[in-house]
Amino acid sequence: MRILIIEDDPLLLRSLAANLREENYAVDTASDGEDGLFKASNADYDCIVLDGMLPVFDGWEVLKRLRPVKGTPVLMLTARDAIPDRVRGLDAGADDYLTKPFDSEELLARLRALIRRGSGQASNLIVIGEVTIDTAARMVTRHGGPVQLTPREYGLVEYLARNHGAVVTRTELYEHLFDEEDDTFSNLLDVHVSNVRKKLGHEFIVTRRGHGYCIE
Repeated sequence: MRILIIEDDPLLLRSLAANLREENYAVDTASDGEDGLFKASNADYDCIVLDGMLPVFDGWEVLKRLRPVKGTPVLMLTARDAIPDRVRGLDAGADDYLTKPFDSEELLARLRALIRRGSGQASNLIVIGEVTIDTAARMVTRHGGPVQLTPREYGLVEYLARNHGAVVTRTELYEHLFDEEDDTFSNLLDVHVSNVRKKLGHEFIVTRRGHGYCIE
């Protein structure tokens, strides 16, 4: 899953990015509203963490300009906790609101909930045949036993599972699994698909030649 953080406090931005990467998310960052709006409008993110008080465009202006072109789930993160500010953010298109200071576990739980709702999942558990994906624990089991996946392998499985039955293009997978600093011209995706098949069965991920991959 790929997250965009738009935050002008450099210490908080680095801390948030590090925490999310530790949780196996691909993370892009922006330190002002203009750069954040450009990235949010031109890439497909699974969720956006958006600060309210930003240079150039504030968070509310970013939402106003973003919503006509993108429906990406947005968690608004700000020190302004007055009820009118919360209402303004939600009415502008934010999906959730968290005030500073915040607990990192709550932030992660809210992000998981937004991503789950954004993909139409009502539960943290996705069951596909003999394989179960627990998106809260970020664990995969097969026949009831745990399967050891690397963070990128898990991300591949989760994304395809959230879109099971649909063909996901290679471009879309790269956009959701790799951040802006990764080399998207490498054969990393093929390596990860091959490794997942070895662990979950060759038939678990189906290749659609010329189109992409799917879990049927």
